[in-house]
Amino acid sequence: MSTRTLAKTTLKILAPVALACATLGGAPALAQQKFVTIGTGGVTGVYYAAGGAICRLVNKDRAKHGTRCSVESTAASVFNVNAIKSGELDFGFTQSDVQYNAVKGQAQFKDGGPVGDLRAVFAVHPEPFTVVARKEANIAKFEDFKGKRFNVGNPGSGTRASMEELLATMGWKMSDFSLASELKADEHGPALCDGKIDGFVYGVGHPSANIQDPTTTCGAKLVPLTGAAVDKLVAEKPYYAKVNIPGGLYPGNPNPTPTYGVLATVVASAKTPADTVYAVTKTVFDNFDEFKKLHPALAHLTPESMVRDGLSAPLHEGAARFYKEKGWIK
Repeated sequence: MSTRTLAKTTLKILAPVALACATLGGAPALAQQKFVTIGTGGVTGVYYAAGGAICRLVNKDRAKHGTRCSVESTAASVFNVNAIKSGELDFGFTQSDVQYNAVKGQAQFKDGGPVGDLRAVFAVHPEPFTVVARKEANIAKFEDFKGKRFNVGNPGSGTRASMEELLATMGWKMSDFSLASELKADEHGPALCDGKIDGFVYGVGHPSANIQDPTTTCGAKLVPLTGAAVDKLVAEKPYYAKVNIPGGLYPGNPNPTPTYGVLATVVASAKTPADTVYAVTKTVFDNFDEFKKLHPALAHLTPESMVRDGLSAPLHEGAARFYKEKGWIK
């Protein structure tokens, strides 16, 4: 084959490839593909499941908006806010009380000051503080844990922050437990059933696999969380409310369990692009019936409560744009 013939043949082969590359380069979805990460909590908690539900819907519609979503298991509320602040996460789940404290620069954010770039996207499910005891520990009320081995939650979690606030209001110290363990949410159920701790507390939506496992495996009991300290906290803090965990959700726990709790909320940074937050928000609410079916804790959500309740930070510009379009806010 002559050099000229070879050149012509090579051009014929390369031309379609070059055309394909040019076409692909000009495709908006590929050229503007955006990747977002949602920080959640332990893999057995509702944050992880709800984050997965959001990402599933976003990824299903990614041809429309060019955004691909991934979910990350983290140490939960406080960690997620700090990771959003540092730019490591685009979105994160956090308890409504942690969101409030971040905006005010108080409690666990006292040293670092207010997180000025924190923005609310929407609220999700209620999270009752759920106290669980080993069946053999003979615990009838929270005060019975004095001198016992109790898991107070891992540092960086909303559960731990709320437990510290409750203990301070009760006038207790960590030393009032014989052991104040700091296990992560995925570890406290097995530790309870192995007899290493007598009880644990966890702020979580229900039903939760995290509570299901120890009640099924070793007959663990739900313990009421009531009394003067709880009354005081609910009266003084706008992000708390009294709530009952329904009876019959878990084996061996037929009666409602009175307690109090917060709301799970989704937050982002002011630096997270408005178009990205708009796309994620729109996807969730445009597929709202499907979203509610993705986890039992989401079943009773309403758009009205999600854009109103438990949000202390200013609404993110992208979320606000969608809510205004829907007429949900002015």
